[in-house]
Amino acid sequence: MKKRKKIKAIIFDVGGVLQIGKYSSFIPKREYFGVHQYLSKELGLDIDSWFDSIDKTYSDSIEGKIDERKSVKVIANNLNINQKKLEKLVIKTYKSFFKKNKELYSLAYLLKKKGYIVGILSDQWPLSKKALISKEDFKLFNPVIISCDVGFRKPDLKIYKLLFKRLKEKDKKIKMDEILFVDNRMWNLKPARKLGMKIILFKDNKQFFREFKKLEIL
Repeated sequence: MKKRKKIKAIIFDVGGVLQIGKYSSFIPKREYFGVHQYLSKELGLDIDSWFDSIDKTYSDSIEGKIDERKSVKVIANNLNINQKKLEKLVIKTYKSFFKKNKELYSLAYLLKKKGYIVGILSDQWPLSKKALISKEDFKLFNPVIISCDVGFRKPDLKIYKLLFKRLKEKDKKIKMDEILFVDNRMWNLKPARKLGMKIILFKDNKQFFREFKKLEIL
């Protein structure tokens, strides 16, 4: 029987994985239907008008084509709203919609203690990055690859190849099939699998730990 290759690196997505949805007093349960829907309602817009106002600016900022200052300025101008007010509302909404997945963070701490590489690969625009990725994350996870910082996003193969390059800097001998990538979208996992990485499609903690256990990592 062929011996199973040992996993050396475990890489997590953020939204929907390390940060999971929650309810709060700020966002009543009956109104829990998505960050963009909530923002449009707060600004007195229908959802189509909201997306028209952010349009290419939002997608370009996720890919790092424009920086935070410019993206906020353009959207604020489109909405005829103060830039600081917009930034504060967007960050507050993201923070209110998501909470830290404590079980996965505990696992990440344990994995790092055991000598594994733990990292982040995530698509974010500057304001969601501010809300969902803390300074502590940069201490725990390494590498941390965020789309708005590197200039491309999932499922572009370039971002997975960049991840592999960063992992090679930490372990010159690491192979693609010694990397586990965890994401909540299958279309983001397919390129990783194509390159040879192990994958887990995250649905909830119970399902994740069941599949994680099968890999016999710990």
